[in-house]
Amino acid sequence: MERTLEDVRYEVENGLAWITIDRPEKMNAFRGQTIDELIHCFKLAWGDSAVGVVVLTGAGDRAFCVGGDQKQRQATGDYGPTEYNVFQDEYLQRLIRDIPKPVIAAVNGFAIGGGHVLHVVCDITIAAEHAQFGQAGPRVGSFDAGFGTAYLARVIGGKRAREVWMLCRRYSAQTMYEWGLVNAVVPGDQLHAEVRRWADEILALSPTALKVVKHSFNADTESIAGISAMAFDTLGVFVGTDEAKEGVDAFVRKEKPDFTNWR
Repeated sequence: MERTLEDVRYEVENGLAWITIDRPEKMNAFRGQTIDELIHCFKLAWGDSAVGVVVLTGAGDRAFCVGGDQKQRQATGDYGPTEYNVFQDEYLQRLIRDIPKPVIAAVNGFAIGGGHVLHVVCDITIAAEHAQFGQAGPRVGSFDAGFGTAYLARVIGGKRAREVWMLCRRYSAQTMYEWGLVNAVVPGDQLHAEVRRWADEILALSPTALKVVKHSFNADTESIAGISAMAFDTLGVFVGTDEAKEGVDAFVRKEKPDFTNWR
């Protein structure tokens, strides 16, 4: 299906589909339209028999994705207009898990907040040495209490996952490699070539076997989907509160938020 893409690039090269968030001036932060376009591209890759592996990355070398566009959120109270008047972040996470093809996150810089969750739900993560990881929700009056929390704990352990969310620190690619959240760390100028090597190894394998293996891995954590739906419904209510507005307003002002009144 032909569609004009503004926020995302989609390219297929020898069995490998590159899906690139193309908002480098915004550190590849997503708005509602970005999510719509990402969903479209993942569905294209799903239905294309010429595609055996999908890669998600960000444009430039500064950021993979820093989550939702907080300036957009401050301006309009949401992440801007969408195709169906629904912000489909949760659906995108499910789609990355459900697509019956391996998905590699090529983390080329900051993977923060919602951008961090996107790499978490990918099957494999390959990171540039300069990449940094972390959550920001509690700092900006938001959260992702589904795959971003419960599934993260399955991967790196409960204590570390709680640290990631309850302190909102930044972590190096090497630290995340040691914690088991990253599969490989390479110099930034070798990231694309390393992804290509991993993809070529995968493309030599049985696609049906890989599909069943992926669904088998997912089955153990499918219950998190229900938690995620509930959490996103709650988030929809929370972002309209004064507490949440304090977080996003302080972020845009580049100041520390003061949540004392809601303690």
